This record gives sequence, C-alpha cells and structure tokens, in this order.
Amino acid sequence: MSAPLLKVDGLKKVYRKGMFDRSETFRLEADFEITEPKVVGLMGPNGSGKTTLFELITGSNQPSEGEVRCLGRNIHDVRYDERDRLAIHYHQSYQVRHFRRVKPSFMMQPAGGDYPVVHLFDEPQFNTQDGYIGFMLEFFRKLRREDRLVFLCVHPNERFHLEILEEICEQFIFVQKGRLTHAASFEELIGIEPVRAYLGDLLH
Repeated sequence: MSAPLLKVDGLKKVYRKGMFDRSETFRLEADFEITEPKVVGLMGPNGSGKTTLFELITGSNQPSEGEVRCLGRNIHDVRYDERDRLAIHYHQSYQVRHFRRVKPSFMMQPAGGDYPVVHLFDEPQFNTQDGYIGFMLEFFRKLRREDRLVFLCVHPNERFHLEILEEICEQFIFVQKGRLTHAASFEELIGIEPVRAYLGDLLH
C-alpha cells in the first residue's frame, strides 16, 4: 500500500506572548489525510491560521507538535533546499522562504523526487480580464491530471470567488481561530453555520 499524498498527523502550532510570559496567543491544530490527487479549497477569516497551515505543510514553519508527511516523508526531516520538491507554497507576495535550521542539511533526507507533489496557492489574484481565470483553472486541472494535490486558499470578497471554488474544488477546509472544519462538497461547506456567517452577503 503506497503512502498518502499528504498526511497531517496531530499537527499543532502554538504562539506565546514572549520568553517570560508564556501565555498562549494563538493555537493551530490540524489532523487529516488526503490519499488521492484533487483540488482542495481552503478559506477562512484573516488571521485564522490558513497561511500558518501552508507554512507547516511546506516545512518553512516548525510545528510545536506533530508532523507533516508528503508521500510518507516527514517534510521537516527533508533537506531545506529540497523541500519544495515535495510541497511548494505559491505565496501572494512572492516572498522567499527562509527555513528555521534545526540541524545541518547533510544530516537530513533527500526529497526523493524532482517535482512537487503538493501545490499550495495562497490567495492567488484572479484577474477578470484577458481569460486569466480560465488560464488559472486549467493550470490547476493540469496539476491534478498529473496526480498532484492542489490547495487553493481564497479569502472571498467577490461572488465570483465562490463560483471559482465551487467549479474547481472537490473538497473543502474552513479554518477559523486555528481550528479546521472539513466538507466533502461545496453544498456541505455552505451548510456549515460558521461558514455562512463568514461569507454573509456573498451567499445571496
């Protein structure tokens, strides 16, 4: 039996006020597994933990507990310069990622591949001109046809953002205050009361 594309196992990230005041300021908890290629929609309010989850999956942020496995490899045990061969984060600001180095790279595992298995798009800009949306949707479908796992993180503020999610995504995750709620379809997603409260007038 082959390893799942992505396994997020008992993952926790806890932020505290400071060195001396250990009061907790934010906690993200995630625990899920995806075995087949698909496009997963991710949404939630600003500051809910969406980008933190992406950073943990790609290994650019160190978890407080738990682990992330891509094709069975713990991303945090993979060499820093090879982690994007397993999971790549397309950040909206195109920032260069810096890894917190906990041990020398030569002591870590190789990625075991040359092309990312997991592609995470963090609030991509959907330009409504010149067929850009169609281009992006075809790119997501192409990755899926190539047996990749695609995450599409959107913070909807226009009705057409929801229509994009409904058209392309096969599974959904709603993040709020560091907690994840999973939905198997768009209809199931918008039936969840906190999701309806978050989307508000966009549903009408």
